[in-house]
Amino acid sequence: MSEEKITLESLELKKPLDKLTQKELRELCINKMPLISGVSGMDKDTIIANIKEFLGIKEEDTVSPYKDQILTIKKTIRTMREEKVKVESRKDRSIMRRRINKLKKRTRAMAKAL
Repeated sequence: MSEEKITLESLELKKPLDKLTQKELRELCINKMPLISGVSGMDKDTIIANIKEFLGIKEEDTVSPYKDQILTIKKTIRTMREEKVKVESRKDRSIMRRRINKLKKRTRAMAKAL
């Protein structure tokens, strides 16, 4: 009886491991990777680490090169929200809201650009 090696591609996941819910990860382990035991008592990070170890995926500590920029933009967004509450004019509030939304889009794009 030949055992086929389980790979990340053979699992045919619809989302990356980090985006799966804890319940989905548990079902994945129970149904497709029975060698990983005790998943019902593990948290999400531990399950992901065990799956990566089982599949032989090396854990890389990748930090977004834009992390500092994202954090400064988020601080700016927080201060802009505080200012928006104080603004009287509806037109000015609308302008502030659009600026905040542009900044939020920029942070999402930066986070996605890994």
